[in-house]
Amino acid sequence: MLTSTRVSERLGIRHPIIQGPFGNGLSSAELVAAVNRAGGLGSFGLAGFTADGIVDVAKKIRGLTDAPFALNIWVPLSGEEETRLDLSAFERALQRLAPLYADVGASLPTFEEIERSRPPSFAEQSRALLEVRPPVASFVFGIPPAPFLRELKDAGITTIGTATNAAEGEALDAAGLDLIVASGMEAGGHRSSFLKSPAESLSTSALVRQLSGRVAAPVIAGGGIVDARTVAAAMILGAEGVQVGTAFLATHESGAPEAHKAALVAPGERSTVLTTAFTGRAARSLVNGFAREIGAHADDVLAFPWQHVLTRPLRAAATAQGRAELMSLWAGQNTPLVTRRSAAELMALLITDGS
Repeated sequence: MLTSTRVSERLGIRHPIIQGPFGNGLSSAELVAAVNRAGGLGSFGLAGFTADGIVDVAKKIRGLTDAPFALNIWVPLSGEEETRLDLSAFERALQRLAPLYADVGASLPTFEEIERSRPPSFAEQSRALLEVRPPVASFVFGIPPAPFLRELKDAGITTIGTATNAAEGEALDAAGLDLIVASGMEAGGHRSSFLKSPAESLSTSALVRQLSGRVAAPVIAGGGIVDARTVAAAMILGAEGVQVGTAFLATHESGAPEAHKAALVAPGERSTVLTTAFTGRAARSLVNGFAREIGAHADDVLAFPWQHVLTRPLRAAATAQGRAELMSLWAGQNTPLVTRRSAAELMALLITDGS
């Protein structure tokens, strides 16, 4: 049975368990509320959401739960928001993707359409975050600007940063983030590296063990956490809480498409790969046709956010058709241990089932 830690005390929750935030529509207010009811911290990923969308999300969550919850946004890497789309690179990437677009019957986007489709800016999202004032704000891909962190602190909002190596953890700690997620290479979805290459990410066990003795902020283990055994292992290594992603993504309440959930629990090996094929940023996905075909031609993959924008209509069409082979199937390395269940059942498994 999990006991109280600095993480649970700081967040105001019964159990030091955080549901990982999923961006671009994979989160749901229903999942946040279900995790809250079971004593954990529900999170909602805001990647891709406009300011109005953020306001709507916060309103919906508050209509379902009065417990603490987290909203998550991406910190842009240096120069990223000013990067322009290169025409020749676009044409190479589009040529590579054209057969897959034809496979799902979707029209090829034009250069102008993609150029106009840049995701909402960090400034827009951060203003909205301050407007809705969630109890907790979490961040990936870097350290929020100091003035923004001060505003969050003045508003009484607890902050969580994400590290993939020890240097990032120390930088987050020095910046004054309240809690630090040690996100290991096993984790599904995007590698939120910002000081070193994603290839230099540490395993969850190595990162937790190193950070727990080097930072003042409590450490939260993320990556490969799927049951009480993995929770216990993280705590032994020095974590004071855990963040669970893939296992919650497969729950009934998550916002993941049915084909994605089915792929997470399908019979067989369910192996994963770290690839830039879907968005231009390294992310861990189940191995499928898209990852194999596009991942084999890294020179034809655009940098983020352009690859994400360029592949989005293709992936949306594949999702509508239930074509898992052409979807971004974010998943961690312990996916073979994941099964379909409710969020409450998963929370119980994380807390009490040591089998």
